[in-house]
Amino acid sequence: MMKVTISRKGHFSAAHRLYNPHWDHNKNIKEFGKCAYINYHGHNYEYIVSITGEINSKTGFVFNIQKLKNLIHKEIDIFFDHKNINVDIEEFYDVNPTMENIVIFLWNKIKKKISSNLNLKITLYETKNNFAEYDGS
Repeated sequence: MMKVTISRKGHFSAAHRLYNPHWDHNKNIKEFGKCAYINYHGHNYEYIVSITGEINSKTGFVFNIQKLKNLIHKEIDIFFDHKNINVDIEEFYDVNPTMENIVIFLWNKIKKKISSNLNLKITLYETKNNFAEYDGS
């Protein structure tokens, strides 16, 4: 049977700071630039959640898009929106909240909620030009 990919876009606003506590301030500034400033900084993140699978012959869906909308609203939007990722999200207390680490975290949250026979890819835009993609591989 043929596989089809469906996608849904979303967005959230959040602050973070890139910082390695094992380095001194100067090394952090050298590596992360203004992203290491002590007062944090924010982004208007955008993301795309894509699910690939076979079309269900009874529903005509790969995955119900309304269920996907509700799932990402709960698991991503509410979870991240207007949060300081370093301070408000326990999973990032000891993990540098780079776009790479955030996209893997998002993928793990959503993958647990969908059928194992579906493939998942998430694209996270930190800016319009900077983005990371993760598909579990």
